[in-house]
Order: sequence, then structure tokens, then C-alpha cells
Amino acid sequence: MNDAVLTLKGIEKTYNIGKPNAVQVLHGVDLTLQRGEIVGLIAPSGSGKSTLLHIAGLLDRFDAGEMMISGQPVAGLKDRARTQVRRDRVGFVYQFHHLLPEFSALENIVLPQRAAGVSDAAAKARALDLLSSVGLAARASHRPAELSGGEAQRVAVCRALANAPDLLLADEPTGNLDPGTSDQVFDMLMALVRDTGLSALIATHNIELAHRMDRVMRLDAGRIVPA
Repeated sequence: MNDAVLTLKGIEKTYNIGKPNAVQVLHGVDLTLQRGEIVGLIAPSGSGKSTLLHIAGLLDRFDAGEMMISGQPVAGLKDRARTQVRRDRVGFVYQFHHLLPEFSALENIVLPQRAAGVSDAAAKARALDLLSSVGLAARASHRPAELSGGEAQRVAVCRALANAPDLLLADEPTGNLDPGTSDQVFDMLMALVRDTGLSALIATHNIELAHRMDRVMRLDAGRIVPA
């Protein structure tokens, strides 16, 4: 039985910076993530990996190819439907935490749930459970400026998981941290992904971290190949 959470077939993307300066970044990307699978993506800077992750997360559109999330084709979806799929089925973690500075750690995790229609009480309970799972229950009322880099990134991971997505996309999630903190945050991320059974595509420059995942792929000349 096909239990793919993310399917990309022949994905192409070109940025038209004026016709003479058109740049094709993706040249027919094929990639499938099965449920519960963690795949590492390695690629040099400027290779298009962020573009690929943005397409997979419905933050950008592709020019050609096919894409499905949990078996649902997304190419023809209107903006509202794309937003709903992204909100309900996809979590995104960036290199920088991008937490809202005026809100506490708890509130940053509550907000995406409230946007999805979850009650305030249920959203707060879910946020506290997630913070507890990463050892930050005591920091729930702290704002991002009061958190260390590693703590803020843990909160960002919790926020990405708040709506129980099928797919987690992470773009250099430990790239802004020192080596010791990077290892701690990565171990936490892997444990959460394993515990929830979701699928994850994690881009990283760290080859050692990449090879701790189920599979490692490389973006090379706009195509995905085994690393």
C-alpha cells in the first residue's frame, strides 16, 4: 500500500528575473517520503534547497510536475485551499526561530492552533504538553528574548508540531546554534518526530547529522540523487 506523505514528480522551478536572466533552479525533482520516514537533504548554498522546501511546504509554486501531500494533489489548489493544507498538514522549522517577539513561548505555540479553530483551553493544553516534552514547561511564560538560542529553537519546533501535521520540513534547523546546542536540539527534534510518527525532510549542511536519518539525498544540478 502506498503510504506516501510527500510525493514530488518532475518538479521544475524557474525564476524569471527578466527574460535574458531567467534562472532554472529545479530541473525535474523526484522525491517520495513515506509515513514515519526521516530524510536528510544536503546541498550547497544557492543550489535551490530552500526553494524545494518552500514548494514542498506550499510557500511557493512550481512551474511543472506533480506534487501530492498525504495523497492529495496540490497543483490546482486555490490560495485558500493551499493555506488550509499548509496549516493542517505541514510544519516548518527555519534556521532562525522566527518566533513572534511580543508573545510568550506558550502563546507562540497556541496561535497556530487558534488559527485552525482549536479552542483556547485545548490549544494551551497542547502547547504545555509540547513544551513539557522538550523540557521547557518552566519557560512557558518567557518571551523569545528571554530564551537561549537552543530554547527558542525548541519552541519553534513545538510550534511547527502544534497542529499535528503529517509532514515536517526543516531548513537548517540547527545551523544557527553552537555544536553542543546543535546536537541537543537535533536529538530532541529526532525524538519528537519518531514519537509522533510523522514524516520529515530536513535540510542540513552537517553531514554527520544527515547520516543519522533514515535516508540521505543530495540536490545536485537541480535534481535529487542519493548521497
